[in-house]
Amino acid sequence: MTFESRSETPTPGYSLPQIGLHWIIAALVIAQLFIGESMTELVEAAEEGEPISGSTSTFATTHYYFGIAILALVAIRLALRLTNGAPPPPATGQTLETLGRVSHWLFYALLVVVPITGLLGYYLGDPYGEIHTFAKPVFIGLIALHVVAVLYHQFWRKDDVLMRMLKPD
Repeated sequence: MTFESRSETPTPGYSLPQIGLHWIIAALVIAQLFIGESMTELVEAAEEGEPISGSTSTFATTHYYFGIAILALVAIRLALRLTNGAPPPPATGQTLETLGRVSHWLFYALLVVVPITGLLGYYLGDPYGEIHTFAKPVFIGLIALHVVAVLYHQFWRKDDVLMRMLKPD
């Protein structure tokens, strides 16, 4: 199964809903990386019978609901990608095109698996919580790779790949 368009001609760019979902999900994921530790603090405090600060409680609750929102938005985004397709990858050679496809698959996998393991960890505990926590450095590395790839395309190859996520087709 691929993420290519079901039509014979691939779409030249992303639609406004696809672009909007990309940036909303990206913002939620970045926020999660900053506030995620609050959930760990909340769980540890609850296990040890210690009081929980108001800010920790607020950030942990936000983390919980942002995770659910990410999962729901990713489902919509995947549905749009499967029905609308995606632009073809830029002609960068087989190795870079394969790396691009793999990194996008990994993003989608993480965007589904991480919220699910977070929920399972919250309600059932370990090992799900540990798996969920392990995802943070993976996400950070993948985001860094994604940003470097975008900058490479924008400033080295000058092939306007960035514009596909800024301007709808």
